[in-house]
Amino acid sequence: MSSPLIGITTYRQTHEEGFPLFSLPEAYVQAISQAGGLPVLIPLGLQENLVKHLLLHLDGILFSGGGDVAPDRFGAEPHPEVNFVDHDRDRVEIQLVRDVIEKGLPFLGICRGIQVVNVALGGTLYTHLPDQLNNALCHSHINSNPRDYLAHEVFIEPGSSLGEILEESRIMVNSMHHQGIACLAKDLKPTVHASDGLVEGVELKDYSFGLAVQWHPEWLTAHTQMRALFQSFVKAAAQ
Repeated sequence: MSSPLIGITTYRQTHEEGFPLFSLPEAYVQAISQAGGLPVLIPLGLQENLVKHLLLHLDGILFSGGGDVAPDRFGAEPHPEVNFVDHDRDRVEIQLVRDVIEKGLPFLGICRGIQVVNVALGGTLYTHLPDQLNNALCHSHINSNPRDYLAHEVFIEPGSSLGEILEESRIMVNSMHHQGIACLAKDLKPTVHASDGLVEGVELKDYSFGLAVQWHPEWLTAHTQMRALFQSFVKAAAQ
């Protein structure tokens, strides 16, 4: 069986000399390749017809983490803590979500990925959890701890796709975000929650493999459950 081609979304950064770069942490690439997939980095700036053409050659899509989705994409007011917004990335990824689902390709969303999937399907986000979610946990550990720091527990719905993959009803996860799902899109089913009620995992209803999580499993592949998540994704893409 040949390795399935897994597209991974990228983000923009600026080189110290001032020119733009497309970037992605190597952890995503390693997680996919270790699971048997062949990673393909997806650039931004693509026009709609090129995005559709690209999907003809891919077997699955991983929506990676990164900066915040622009509040106007889901009808929210600006917030001073919203940062690293890239309107072109929002455009490309929202189109990708819709086109991937139309084509029936497997997909996995991670951190920003779960948020952009929700927005693309009509859901909304908290623009800053500490201000908008009552009794919110500390979800933003990006600067204070290592990327593999297990910040808090999440609870997994029995019988869900994630429950079957992870084979656990509760696990510890890392946490590097300040936004999160507020109103869930109607086509998504919530399957994982944190103790403060925040949705931390979803699956697309009546779909072969359409999952997204709020934590960063690519930094946790030392854990059997997180390797199983990537292996299940790659296996679905191979089929």
